[in-house]
Amino acid sequence: MTDTTLTPSRLWKRMTLDQRQRAAHAFWQEPEAADDQAQAALLIAQQKKFRAKTVISLDVDRKARHLASLASLPENIAARALIVYHLAEQRPMMGAFLDALGIAHENGLIKEDSAKPDAAQLAPAARKISTQFPAGDVRLYFDTLRCQDPETWGALP
Repeated sequence: MTDTTLTPSRLWKRMTLDQRQRAAHAFWQEPEAADDQAQAALLIAQQKKFRAKTVISLDVDRKARHLASLASLPENIAARALIVYHLAEQRPMMGAFLDALGIAHENGLIKEDSAKPDAAQLAPAARKISTQFPAGDVRLYFDTLRCQDPETWGALP
């Protein structure tokens, strides 16, 4: 029997190269991701037969290209890359989706005291933002939400 649970690593594998490059770029620019960045540098060094010191010294664009070229990432690095990518590049879409759900947010981030979404509103809200934003970006956002919190977002179409 095959496990088909959606995980950040499996989602990374399904992303387009362009999506992975944008996510990797956001990942390397995130100041709070130092531990994950060090782990990613070691992974790149191992995969590309570089010294870790060489990878660490590369500019952001080159590190992003190397990370994006890796088809497989550990769960923690893939999860961090997905989160920082959405925070860096997809806030308008995140905000539009939360607005469509009637969930209080601040620039696309759910306020802590906000209620969970009404399952009946998920499909209409999803359809609404699907007409406003590129389908690949919407799909990646929904898949990321399902990975992070399947209990809350599992009913997304």
